[in-house]
Amino acid sequence: MLDQDPQHWLATIRLMLPLIITNALHVLAAIFILIIGFWIAGWAQAMAIRSLNRAGHLDGMLKTFFSNIVRYFVLTIALLAVLSEFGIQTTSLVTVIGAAGLAIGLALQGTLSHLAAGVMLLIFRPFRIGHHVQVSGVDGTVKELSLFWTEIVTTDAVQVIIPNGSVWGQPLRNFSIYPRPATTAEIRFRLPERDPAKACRDIETIALSLPAVKAEPPPAVLLDRNATNDALEIVLTFVPADGMTIASARSDVIQAVYDAMDATAAGRNQSATASAANV
Repeated sequence: MLDQDPQHWLATIRLMLPLIITNALHVLAAIFILIIGFWIAGWAQAMAIRSLNRAGHLDGMLKTFFSNIVRYFVLTIALLAVLSEFGIQTTSLVTVIGAAGLAIGLALQGTLSHLAAGVMLLIFRPFRIGHHVQVSGVDGTVKELSLFWTEIVTTDAVQVIIPNGSVWGQPLRNFSIYPRPATTAEIRFRLPERDPAKACRDIETIALSLPAVKAEPPPAVLLDRNATNDALEIVLTFVPADGMTIASARSDVIQAVYDAMDATAAGRNQSATASAANV
């Protein structure tokens, strides 16, 4: 019995040796395929990033997203090649993976729709970070744009997270794309009994000297007729300085003009008094 046990073990090893060698070769081939697959995946990802960097309008997040898709696609092919090396039928496996992917897609169709909308927003860029927009009933400044949601901060400092599906599928108003026309203020002065041209120049000089009035674009001073009594008037239009409301800027201009008129009138009275005393 003791002499038969070594012979039995040797016979068993002889029978199993081809199987062991074959499986070892399959394992080595699988390891080699995985190494090559990871190398090709990294190379393909780098090439995708390099190609996408040539398109300056693409967002960095979108470049990462597409390059990762390329990498995982190559890794999936390498995994299927490894399974095929061990004799597993990859055709049926691909069918099972496709059915599972379809089921997962149906279960996550809402999330995937937000992902697709995020990709479209990142490609076409209807707005950028810092733009003032109005979408889905929310008015505020864009703080962040991700693949799944858009963060907007309202004027009263409230954070609003909007799923990208609602952003892409709704009318969007972007107030930062085109510059707004300057808000102008208008003041009408009754023309004093003197040279209209000189009065217009005096009012323009006074307006330009005030910090409440922007120098660019410069204020405009024109003559007009009053619609009620057909009286001649001086019309001053100007752009209020930053941080000034139209009402406060109008008040400063009116006060400065009437102060100048009072000073001029007082100077005339003094001149008239002095002339009468000399007589």
